[in-house]
Amino acid sequence: MYETDSELDELEALLDASLSRSTTHLRSIIVPGERTLTARQLVDVITGMCVLAISTVTAKSEPRISAVDGHFLHGHWVFGTSRSAAKTRHLETRPAVSVAYLRGEELGVFTHGVAEVLNPVGGPEASEWPSVLEHLIKHYGQSPLNWGDVAYYRVRPEWMVSYGEPGKLLANVQRG
Repeated sequence: MYETDSELDELEALLDASLSRSTTHLRSIIVPGERTLTARQLVDVITGMCVLAISTVTAKSEPRISAVDGHFLHGHWVFGTSRSAAKTRHLETRPAVSVAYLRGEELGVFTHGVAEVLNPVGGPEASEWPSVLEHLIKHYGQSPLNWGDVAYYRVRPEWMVSYGEPGKLLANVQRG
């Protein structure tokens, strides 16, 4: 878990606000207290690398979905891709993004937000980039920058809900 108490408070507020303004249908499935996770519970169960389904939009407003390695750091999804990938072109001009992390039927985390590049070409890196890169090197055993021309993004969430039964999900969580 990388989140500070302040970041957990912000994430909790986002989760609560997002669910409260969701449709009746979604709230009938994601029932607060039964099939939702608190911010602290969420960061406990989405550690390490998570395969994310990410949706971007083409210039013709056509949706495109693909998969990326995602890491949940400081209350934000972080993911990378090749700078030559179609999703990179989409995000350069239309940074709105939807991300889903699914673990079978037991866990779902759904996020809508804006993707911000952490390591732009020829521009100033985000202040968080050095710590993100350090995390990635630790996880992968080498710098992902060794893999070619890659861009890393952070999703600034505007809406996020989680689905899961805390008792089942937290039973196997190793606490540090």
